[in-house]
Amino acid sequence: MATGAFQPGTGVAPATLVEVSVSCRKLVDSDVFSKSDPMVVLFVQDFSSRGWKEFGRTEIIWNNLNPDFVKKFVMQYYFEQSQKLKFEVYDVDSSSSDLSKHDFLGRTECTLGEVVSSNKLTKQLIGPKKDSGQIIIGAEEMNSCKEHATMQFSAQKLDKKDFFGKSDPFLTFYRSHEDGSFTVVHRTEVIKKTLNPTWRPFAIPVRDLCNGDYDRAIKVECHDWDADGGHDFIGSFITTLRELSNGPGDGTVFEFINPKKQKKKGKSYKNSGTGKLLSFRVETVYTFLDYINKGGMKIHCTFAIDFTASNGDPKSPTSLHYMNPYRPNPYATSIKAVGDIIQDYDSAKMFPALGFGARLPPDGMVSHEFALNGNSANPYCPGIQGVIEAYHRTLYSVQLYGPTNFAPCINHVARFAAAGQDGRNYFILLIITDGIITDMPQTKEAIVNAASLPMSIIIIGVGDADFEAMEVLDGDDVRLTSKGKTAERDIVQFVPIRNFLGRSQEDWATVHERLAKEVLEEIPQQFLSYMQRHNIKPVTNEQ
Repeated sequence: MATGAFQPGTGVAPATLVEVSVSCRKLVDSDVFSKSDPMVVLFVQDFSSRGWKEFGRTEIIWNNLNPDFVKKFVMQYYFEQSQKLKFEVYDVDSSSSDLSKHDFLGRTECTLGEVVSSNKLTKQLIGPKKDSGQIIIGAEEMNSCKEHATMQFSAQKLDKKDFFGKSDPFLTFYRSHEDGSFTVVHRTEVIKKTLNPTWRPFAIPVRDLCNGDYDRAIKVECHDWDADGGHDFIGSFITTLRELSNGPGDGTVFEFINPKKQKKKGKSYKNSGTGKLLSFRVETVYTFLDYINKGGMKIHCTFAIDFTASNGDPKSPTSLHYMNPYRPNPYATSIKAVGDIIQDYDSAKMFPALGFGARLPPDGMVSHEFALNGNSANPYCPGIQGVIEAYHRTLYSVQLYGPTNFAPCINHVARFAAAGQDGRNYFILLIITDGIITDMPQTKEAIVNAASLPMSIIIIGVGDADFEAMEVLDGDDVRLTSKGKTAERDIVQFVPIRNFLGRSQEDWATVHERLAKEVLEEIPQQFLSYMQRHNIKPVTNEQ
C-alpha cells in the first residue's frame, strides 16, 4: 500500500542542485620552510539573521599555492533568490577545526547566481597582501540525465473493491533501490467508478523513474481510492524503462498481481486485471541552467516607471515618489530588489530605463515611453545604481501627469525580443506602477502578442490602489485573450509591494529578498515554456 500524503496526478522531483567547485591561483605563501597548505571554507548568508553560516570545507592540499580542490559543494539553486556566498582560504597549521588557529590567506564574496551565469567565476582574494591571489569558482547542475519519459496507461477488468460500486483506481509508480526498497515517484489521477480506466498521459524525469538506468526495476501498483486514505490494493507488476521503450504492443500488456489473493485462490487465480501501455516516448528536456550556464543565454531587464500624477507631489512626504532620506521609496525599493538579482545574469550590466505618464521638457508634451537618461536612442543606465540615479533625476525634470498606459513600454521591449529569438537572449520588462491601468484593451493586445516572444513582464503595484485589473493580466488561472486571440503562454507576474512592507520588524535587506523571490520565481518556468514551445535547444558558445 502506498504511504504518505495522497496527491493524485503529482510527481516527486528533487530541487535543482548545483555542484560548486573551487580552485585558487597565486596564493600567499605563509609558511617559512615550505609553501602554504590551503583549505577553502564556504559560508552562506542566512536568509533571516543575515549572518554567515559555515556550509562546508574542502580538503587540505599540502604545499601548493595553486590548488584545485577535489571536494565539491552541493547546494540548492534558486533563480529568484540572492544566494550570497563567502569563500575564505586558510593555510592549515594544525589539526584543530578552529579557523582562528590557522593563517588567513584571503576571502571573497559573490552570489550563486554570479557563479552559475559565469560558468567559471574568477575573483581576487582580499587578504593579508595587496595581491593575495585569485579564487576560481565553478558551478555545474547535478542532473546528468536530461531525459523525460511521457507515457499513458489504461487497465482492463480490474478487481471490484467497492461494495456498492466498482472501483476508483489510480496507479502509483516506484523507483527501486539496490537494497530492494522502493520510493514513490508518481501517482496518476483517480478514475471514479470503473474497472476499465484510461489515465491521462504524464511526463516524468527518467532520473526520477530509474536514475537513468533503463534496466532498473520499476514497480507499478494499482489501488482503489478511498476517502479515508485506506486505499485498497488491487495488484502490481514490475517493468523496466527499456521494456516500456518498446512502445505499445503485446510485450507491454501487464498483469496486476495481488500476492495475497493469488495465495488464497491458488491455481485458479489468473490476475486482478491487466494494465496496458497506450503510448510512450522519451525526450531530452533542457533546464533553465542548461541555457544560462552552458548555452550562453543572456537576460536583459528593462525598467518602466510610472510618473503619473496619482503618485502625488514628489516633494510631499505622502507621495509614493518622495525621497525619504532614511529609507528608499517603493519605486527605488522595487528597482533594487529585482535589479540586485537580475544584474548577476547580465555581463554588461547596462539596463534600459523608461518612464511613462509624464509631461516632458521643454514643451510639456505627454509621453508614455521616454528614456530616464534623456537619450531615447540609448536608454541604457550603468548598473542598478545608475537606474536609481536616473529615476531620481527624472523626478525633478518632468511633470507628473497621466494617464496610466502600459502598452507603449510593452511594445518597446517586444520589438527587441522579436529581433532576438535564437535562444541567446531573454527579455524582462519590470513595470512599477501605482494606478489603475487606463489602456487595458491595448495592453491586453500587447501582452498576447508578446507571449509568443522570449519575454516576461513583471508588474509591481505600489500604494493602496485597487489592483484588481492587474490580476486579470496575470494569467495564472485564466489565459489572457485579446481580439479572439489567446496568449501562447502566461508571461505576466503581478505583485503588490504592500504585501512586503507591513512587517515593521524586518530590515530593508529582508524586504528586498522577500520581494525579489515573489517577483522572480516564475521567470525560469516562463523562460522554459518559450524555449520548449519553440523547440529551441541551448546554443553552445561554439555555435
